[in-house]
Amino acid sequence: MTIRLSGIFCLLVFFAQAEPRMAGPRLAGPRLAAPQHAGPGIHQPKYWVLLQDKDRASAVALSPAAIAQRKLQNLPLDDTDQPVSAVYLNELKQAGVQPICQSRWLNAVSAQLTAEQYAKVVKMPFVKAIQAIDPAIVITSTGLPSNPQMAPVMSQIQAPDFMRAGLTGRFVNVGVIDAGFFGADSAHALKHVFARDGVKRVRDYVNEKKTHNDLFRTLESNADFHGTEVLAAIAGSDPTENIQFGLATDATFYLARTDQGNREYRGEEDNWVAAMEWMDSLGVRLINTSLGYAKGMSNPKDNYEPGQMDGHTSLISQAAQIAADKKGILIIVSAGNEGEDRSWRIISTPADAQGVLAIGATNARLWNRIGYSSIGPESLPYLKPNVACFSLYGTSLSAPVITGFAACIMQANPRLTNKEVMEIIEKSAHLYPYGNNYVGYGVPQASRALALLRNQQLPAAPRVVQATGKTVTLPVDTNELAVSVFHKKDAIHVLQQEAAKVNNGKLILRRATDEKQTTVDLKKEVIEIIWE
Repeated sequence: MTIRLSGIFCLLVFFAQAEPRMAGPRLAGPRLAAPQHAGPGIHQPKYWVLLQDKDRASAVALSPAAIAQRKLQNLPLDDTDQPVSAVYLNELKQAGVQPICQSRWLNAVSAQLTAEQYAKVVKMPFVKAIQAIDPAIVITSTGLPSNPQMAPVMSQIQAPDFMRAGLTGRFVNVGVIDAGFFGADSAHALKHVFARDGVKRVRDYVNEKKTHNDLFRTLESNADFHGTEVLAAIAGSDPTENIQFGLATDATFYLARTDQGNREYRGEEDNWVAAMEWMDSLGVRLINTSLGYAKGMSNPKDNYEPGQMDGHTSLISQAAQIAADKKGILIIVSAGNEGEDRSWRIISTPADAQGVLAIGATNARLWNRIGYSSIGPESLPYLKPNVACFSLYGTSLSAPVITGFAACIMQANPRLTNKEVMEIIEKSAHLYPYGNNYVGYGVPQASRALALLRNQQLPAAPRVVQATGKTVTLPVDTNELAVSVFHKKDAIHVLQQEAAKVNNGKLILRRATDEKQTTVDLKKEVIEIIWE
């Protein structure tokens, strides 16, 4: 099929009024004070009740397919695969507490607790701790242009190279956890997916009583379009027009709605964890989640500080790390859209978890960070975001592009572990190994990924230049009038990025105060300057 790079939303007519969204709640701190009495009609706060241990005699809650996947990856079954103790559940119910979600990974249940119930439950001998679930959420978004285009990202990541190699995500199971999938079964760009029964299972954790079709037919808010947009960015295609929108056009999908867009106050991290564990039980190894949790507690005293985006404070990041380390799942998550929010700026959770692949967003021409894209916290001992690609509509739509990229790699070699796939994606990125906390290792390139899969040598290694003084003049081989430059205070952390002009094949760079290293991005080549 000839690839014509075109606009994804031009075909999905009903997206014209939808705003791509990225949910941004914060999770509560390690342990909070007991709740105050709620007045009549006030929604009771929701909590995680963390339990001490499990019934070791319980059978694992996994399908044969999931068990086979674990064996293939040499990942042993352990107590995180066993269900929550039925004895403890019964004691909670006898105390008048009705569990909402159960997490075998975290060994916890979520529940709404009155002040009296909180005081009673926290004293139960099998309860290790109680941790609040964020009751408030801030949904951030970027404006949707009247004639949006996806073409730049498809050429940017070299989509035709995967197509020529016959890689379309065939035989790869992909989970999508999002805010809604309204109209997905009737969207023109997804017609081929539903025609071949490519969506195998659907679950709505917001409205458990809804049927399969209700999820596609019921519109509560514009956020319900979001998952459909994400799915189209992973697998969208129009064979009649020879147009490809996503890389994983032949993948198999499992969809979960965990976020409700028409309510201001709610806690939904438990829905997210429940969806992750459901997909794990079915043997799904690749999951896209374009939802990020950042800030927005009703009581500002309970808000996380940016410094707590550390990969292990939030329970949702703990669950993501368990998925990466113990379940062999590759989670691809949006880095966040808070880059221009001066009170925040950094990535949201679970993008802060070391084991997930966090995706930022770049400009179309220079491939540097687009303004809204969240940056990696300086306190992290590892690089975030991991990689990035072009998106005008928020990192919500850059993540699914890379999910399709991952599906193609997993089709090419199904025996690769999640961490090996993640490594290939990072090494295929155009700035590797000189990543930074603005765009990670840069934009993954299909040609480089294919070379890595075939154990072939990559193009010429990056140039390293030693420089002294305040300026350096570099000869550069490029036809561009301007190139992207990252001024860094160390190997990773960016002081500022700029578009530097190229004059007669030369680039003159001036060293900034406290600048130790500089990355010059020529797209086909990267130059790393070490200032002495």
